[in-house]
Amino acid sequence: MSLSTSGWAQILGPRYLGATVTLCLGVALLAFNSFLAAIALPSAVAELGGLPLLSWGTTLFLVFAIMGGAAAANFKVRLGARRALLVAASIFIIGSLIAGLAQSMPELLVGRALQGLGEGIVAAICYALIPELFPSILVPKVFGAEAVVWALAAFGGPVLAGFLTETLSWRAAFLVNLPIGLIFMALTLLVVPKAEAPRHKSERLPYIRLMLIGAAIMAVSVGGVLASPGLTALCLGVAAVALYAIVRRDETAREKLFPSRAFALDDIVGAGLWVILLMPVAQAATAVYLIFALQALWGLGPLLAGLVSAVMAVFWSLTAIAVAGVQSPQGRMRLIIAGPALLVSGLTIVATGFGLDSLWAIIVGQVLIGIGFGASWAYLSQTIMEAARPGERDRASALLPTIQSAGYGIGAAIAGLVANSFGLAGTASGLDVKSAIVAVVIAGAGLGVLGLFAALAMTRQMRLAADPARI
Repeated sequence: MSLSTSGWAQILGPRYLGATVTLCLGVALLAFNSFLAAIALPSAVAELGGLPLLSWGTTLFLVFAIMGGAAAANFKVRLGARRALLVAASIFIIGSLIAGLAQSMPELLVGRALQGLGEGIVAAICYALIPELFPSILVPKVFGAEAVVWALAAFGGPVLAGFLTETLSWRAAFLVNLPIGLIFMALTLLVVPKAEAPRHKSERLPYIRLMLIGAAIMAVSVGGVLASPGLTALCLGVAAVALYAIVRRDETAREKLFPSRAFALDDIVGAGLWVILLMPVAQAATAVYLIFALQALWGLGPLLAGLVSAVMAVFWSLTAIAVAGVQSPQGRMRLIIAGPALLVSGLTIVATGFGLDSLWAIIVGQVLIGIGFGASWAYLSQTIMEAARPGERDRASALLPTIQSAGYGIGAAIAGLVANSFGLAGTASGLDVKSAIVAVVIAGAGLGVLGLFAALAMTRQMRLAADPARI
């Protein structure tokens, strides 16, 4: 297949280049600032004090990003995509400015919260715009381009933040967002069409449900850093009950946050949202503990351990590019199933690698995990977008990055619960560390199996929708 017919030349050609760059930049801002905290915040604490507040720099960004993402579809309806993006980008820039000029940790945390809120809305609306700005045949290519952006952020984000922190100041790592954010706003004005007058001026934001979502994710985040397995389990239980109640209430509410039948396994969109949630929940096992384990057990330096961790992101990108031309419904369904299946296989091999002290096995497992995400993620996302009921595509599309972020937060808390149950928090024994890490990764594989079941349920509904006579 030539470049001209593959679609890559089209999304990078004159007609779609502006849209491609704009949407990828919106996603890049979220990706970069997700990796930023681990590099810049320790230096900020060294200058400003407030060590007990260090973890809140990440927690508040995540909580407000998820709240913003959950509200993004409502903002898009009320303001139109262009105005909503401009408002959200302004919030993000103000947050970056406050964080970069902060004179105390509480001020910095306010900035991080505003960053998360603005960028959560930006990323969600960028997802919702993909099927609006591109024809269906090019959508997988756009997701492939965004996968490359995430991989570059995984490599370049920490490097850029570290360079700015070392050569200038930790403040520069926040203030660099200002020119990037302004460029994004300029591109938005040029690329995103001006919306018609809002059709639902009376529609209100469901503030109570949004605050409950924030509280639930806060409980998950707090549970993830507690040393007590019992308290972590309590936090996760409270969050699960709250999120279940929110979804059930949303079904009958006038102002909705979720598409109809969200998380129902006998619905394409509902089952697909489970896959979008459970794959990051499972992969969080390695996202949280892989680098620590490689350093603690085998003495790998930060660079080499980081490279092993980044293998997953690289193969996610390469695979997303390789499969972006699949057009047949059967081929797409096979890739959707292959994603969680490869994820489970990869996590199992990673656990085996730690058990057998084999670095090569861990690398192979990381490769399979990356291939699993790369093979399935674009078609999962596109199928959910296209299967959404009339008038609900924005809601379904905007939820995708939000649920993905929530999945990583929930998965990190579960990984912490398992690790601490095996004594990781208070042990200095290499054997105990190994046992805890193996248990964490095996637990992740088990959660991945649930994602595989959800993928099978999703593809079954896809087959029934394609052939109603089979019902």
